[in-house]
Parts: sequence; C-alpha cells; structure tokens
Amino acid sequence: MLKIPRNLIFGSRHQHTHTHLYFLHTTLHTSNSSCLHQTLRSLVEKCLSISHLKTLHAQIILQGLTHCTLTVSKLISFCALSPSGDLQYARLLFDKTPEPNRHMYNTLIRAYASSKHPEKAILLYHQIVCSGIFPNEFTFPFTLKSCANLQAYREGLLVLVHVMKLGFFKSHTCVQNGLINFFVVCGKIECAQQIFDGIEARTIVSWNSLIHGYSKMGCWKQALLLFCGMREGGFEPDDRTLVSLLSVCSGNYDLELGRFLHWYIEITGVHFDVYVHNALLDMYAKCGRLQTAGAVFNRIIDKNVVSWTSMVSAYAKHGFVKFAKNVFDQMPVKNVVSWNSMISCFLQNGYYREALDSFSKMCNSGMLPDETTIISVLSACSQLGDLATGRKFHDYVLDNIMKPTVTLYNALIDMYAKCGSTEKALDVFLDMPEKNIVTWNAIISALALHGCGFRSIELFEEMEAAGVHPDAITFTGLLSACCHSGLIDTGRSFFHKMIHFYKIPHDTEHYACMIDILGRGGLLEEALQLVGKMPMKPDIVIWGTLLGACRTHRNVEIAKLVLKQLLELEPYSGGLYVLMSNIFCEAERWEDMKKIRKLMKDHGVRKSDAVTSIEIGGRISDFMVDDKRNEASDVVYTVLNQLTDHLKSKGCVLQLNS
Repeated sequence: MLKIPRNLIFGSRHQHTHTHLYFLHTTLHTSNSSCLHQTLRSLVEKCLSISHLKTLHAQIILQGLTHCTLTVSKLISFCALSPSGDLQYARLLFDKTPEPNRHMYNTLIRAYASSKHPEKAILLYHQIVCSGIFPNEFTFPFTLKSCANLQAYREGLLVLVHVMKLGFFKSHTCVQNGLINFFVVCGKIECAQQIFDGIEARTIVSWNSLIHGYSKMGCWKQALLLFCGMREGGFEPDDRTLVSLLSVCSGNYDLELGRFLHWYIEITGVHFDVYVHNALLDMYAKCGRLQTAGAVFNRIIDKNVVSWTSMVSAYAKHGFVKFAKNVFDQMPVKNVVSWNSMISCFLQNGYYREALDSFSKMCNSGMLPDETTIISVLSACSQLGDLATGRKFHDYVLDNIMKPTVTLYNALIDMYAKCGSTEKALDVFLDMPEKNIVTWNAIISALALHGCGFRSIELFEEMEAAGVHPDAITFTGLLSACCHSGLIDTGRSFFHKMIHFYKIPHDTEHYACMIDILGRGGLLEEALQLVGKMPMKPDIVIWGTLLGACRTHRNVEIAKLVLKQLLELEPYSGGLYVLMSNIFCEAERWEDMKKIRKLMKDHGVRKSDAVTSIEIGGRISDFMVDDKRNEASDVVYTVLNQLTDHLKSKGCVLQLNS
C-alpha cells in the first residue's frame, strides 16, 4: 500500500483538516472498502476550500480510487456548488469521469444555470439525453432556467416535450414552476397561466412566478387578483411577492395601490428586507412623493448601493439637482449605475458641463464607464457643441469597446451632426455593421440640418431598398431636408405620401416643416391656408415659422395676422416683439414700429440675451451681450472697440437691431 506523503497530511493550516487527512491515512491501511469510501465522502463534505479538496483529490488519484462514482460525484458537487468551489475544476472532473451519472449531470446543469454561461447547461442537457440517461425532476428546472436566461424559446419548448413524454408535466411542482418562469421570461404569459392553472399542489414559488410575470407586463389587475387568490389559498406573501407588486405600482404610477401595499406591510408586520424598502422608495419617487420616499430611505438600516442610487434618481427626475448631488456625495460605495444616474441628472436638467466633469471624476475614482455612460456624455457634447471632447469619446469607444451597440453608434452620429461634422457622422453611419430605423433617421436628419437635402433623399431611398419601413421621425427629417434645400415640390410630395401611401398621420412637426418650406419659397398664402386646415390647434412654433417667412418676404399684412395669434399664445415673448419691430422697420412703417416698442415698454418686455459659444484650444466658452464674467472680458471689449473704429474709418455703417 502506497503511503500518503507526510507534507500532504500535515501541510494544512486548519487543524481539523489535519485530523480528517489523518483518518484518511489510517483508513487507507484497512481492508474494508466500504469504510474507505464512506470516509472519503465524509472528508469531501467537510472540505473548507478548493485547495483542501484538491489535496484530497490528489490522494484519491494516487490510491487508484477514482472508480468510486459516489465519491467523485461528491467532489464535483463541492466544486460546482460550494461558494468556495471552482466550476471549471468541477467540469474537468466531470470530463475525466468515464461514465458520469445523472447526479453529476444535474449538479453541473444547476451550476451553469446560475453562472455566466447558461448555454453550457443546455449543451449538457442535450448530452445527457443523447447518452441514454433519463433526466429527472432535478434536471428540468435548471435546464429551463438556463433557457429562460438566454431566452432560448425553441430549446425550452424541446425541454417541455421531454417533460411531457417522461410524465413529469403534472406530477412534479418544481418542474411546473420552472416552466412558468420560462414562459414568463420569454413573454408568453398566457402559456405560463395555463401551466399555473394545471398545478394541483401550488407553492409560494408558483404564485410568485406568475405574479412577477404579470407585474413585468404592467398588468396590475391580474397581479392583484393573484395576490388576493394567494392569500385566500393560505399563502402569506414574501419579499419577492411584495417587490413584484410594488414594481407594478411604480410602472403605472399607481400611488393608491402602492399605499395599500405599504399599509398591508405595516399592519401585518410582514418582515421585509432592503429589497422591499428599495421597491417602496422607488414607488413613492416615481409617483412624485419625494418626501415619503425620503422617509422610507431614512428608515433603511442597511442601505445598499441600490437604495442610494434610487434616491439620487428620485431627486434627479424631479429636477432637484442640488439634493441629488448631496445624496450622491454621501454614498459610501458607488457603482457604475450610481455614476450614470448622477451624470444623467445633470444632463436632464441642462448642466452639460457638470455632466462631463462628473464623468472625469468617475474615471479618476477608478470606475470604468459602460455604454450608458458614454451615450450620456456624447449627448452632453452634442448640447455643448463640443466636437473636440466628442472625438475623444469616439476614440475611447474604438479602443475599449469591442462590439458597440447600435444605440452607441446612433449617439455618435447625433453628436457629430450637432457639432457640425456631417462627414464624420456619415463615416460612422457607413462603418456600422448593423442599422435600425433610429440610425437611418439620425443620418437623414443630420444631413438635412446642414443643407444636404439631395443626399438625405438618396439615403431615404437606400433605406427603403434595405427593407426598413419609415416612421413619422423619418418624414420630419425628409421635410426638413426639403426645407433647407428649397425643394418645394419634393416636400409637397413627401407630405402627401405620408398619409396616402405610407399611412403615417401628420403631427405638428410635419405641419411646421411644410409651412416652413412654403414660407421660405414665398408661398405665404398657401402656407396660411395649410395652417387653417390643421386638425390640431397651431402652436407657437407654427405661427413663429410663418412670421419669420413674413419678415423674409416683407409681407406685413400676413405678419400682423400672425402676430395677433402669437400674442394670444405668448404675450410676454420679447423675441416676437423684436421680430415684428424689425418687419415694420424694413418696410419703413415707422409708426407701427413705434407702437410695438411702446407695447414692449408698457408690458415690461425685454429682448432675451443671446448666447454665443466658441471653441478655442479644445475649450468651450460662452458669451452674452455686455457679459463681464470672463476674465479676459476687458481685453475682448477693447479689441471689439478697435474693430468698430476701424470699420467706421473705412466708411462702413453698422446697423444694430434692438
């Protein structure tokens, strides 16, 4: 008999492991095979770590005891399912086993179902079926879980066929629960309901799975009826039940139902963990009850990162940037979702420079951005017109993201378009491996914005040839292209085809574009008639577009009609008064111009200050009239005065509009 090396017996730092290996050493010298295998299995069960198990496995190999299937099965179970195990090592053990049994298959399928590689569980399922070993009630639930995780609907249906053929469909609740979860995740709630209705011995898992399914779809009535039926059946709701129902309230902004559930929790004294607290917080926040959400937040003893992030998002959604920033700064631990929430908060409320600053702080903290982060900062660059920074983010995408999503590509197109770089926007579009309707709309609108009307229309034709059906946004871009390129007849054609060929109804934006096309072409009477035919009430954009056309073509009479409508909608808009004043000025109707100026004075209306942005050395600076905030403002105004004096000396007359 080969003796175990002493260092393998006494090399462990844990005294009780010394003792176990000593028992193994003693047992190896006995002739009782049954006692030996029982000792091996006992030692495997009591392993503290994967290193201890590997030490034990080495001795099993040395002693030629790998033929003991039950012992090897214990080894695989520890490696696959123990928190201190090693799934890769478990698979190695499995592959080295000449004839793996059903327990080994089930153990690995279960482990892979909860891992990052659920597809391996499905492959093992096919392997067990092909090997002639019949799956049992422990095989199917985890195989179905893997199909659900991958949304592998066809593979799940194949498992269902096997379940029915082998007689597990009505006799095992755990298999039925697995089927309910599979159909719920795949969006087949009717099939899940049929499985549920056929269960004779329902468990809390059965009820929760179906309630979660209806909650996920926003069907609050069905979810609430199931909740009532569950209680009538003698089942008390648990944390998962309450989280599912509260998510329905959040999705539907149903404060009344949410309050009822909160009342139920408080009255019944149901124990609920941080996840239920977070769901309550989210419900009150989305229903606009920030004070109550804050009270729930303060009651959470063991706040996790979701609790803090939910509170940041709650303040952000309602525009309380200062409060959101205060909560964010207090967070003990931040993850990428937390940073994204804060960046999104700045973005939604117009703090674009602060959004970029937060991104810099995120990177400095060692947190790696994800696609959501990049999309947000690209949007900030779009709003700021910061092309230099936008290019840096594009370089980051190329260097760090192996397979950018279509959404990320679309954000790049939008950024380049809004920053004035149509060529780069088109380059990104042409390099995209996959395009969706948003992609086509983005590039069509981008080219339209910069006067490339003919190219926009060409791309629209390519889009149709690719089998992509246009939507309302597509035609907004096309009509805008016709507007900026003076294509009046083409614009009329698209406007007509929307209804009669593509069956897409006109909305306010389409009317605004068409009126702009006619107005720029000098067809003011036709534009005014189109306004009268609108099925919806014209808004300030429609009338403002027509008023701008009146100034261009010096049509004072229609301008006066339009101004009357505009002043009813927005009586204190300085821009309208100034525009009308300029129209009268250019038509040399001085008395009318004086009346407009008097109206402005009487109503206390003043022209809004315009803002000009300029990029110098990769830095964006904003300037307004009489702006003294910039450190170099004195130098700037000195240079401007010098330029003005120079122009006057050359005989140039400057006409400055009020």
